[in-house]
Amino acid sequence: MTDQTPAPTSEQIIDARRREMAIEHLLFGTIRFVAHRHPDLLDELDGSLDHLWDKAHGNERDDEAVREVARRFIKSLRAGG
Repeated sequence: MTDQTPAPTSEQIIDARRREMAIEHLLFGTIRFVAHRHPDLLDELDGSLDHLWDKAHGNERDDEAVREVARRFIKSLRAGG
């Protein structure tokens, strides 16, 4: 059985990238704001990474790559504290 899902258009890809960038900015700022008031937050997030996984299937799935992205975010938040 083949996947009949149409490929996204370049406009959809651009829109998704813009949304991702905006969400990352807002989330990063929110976490930084809360972490200033609750310093243990970053330790809690860091400790939760074993439960983070990649939703992709097959060869595209890479749980550790997703966790590494999260680790870089946390490291950046710690450095910016």
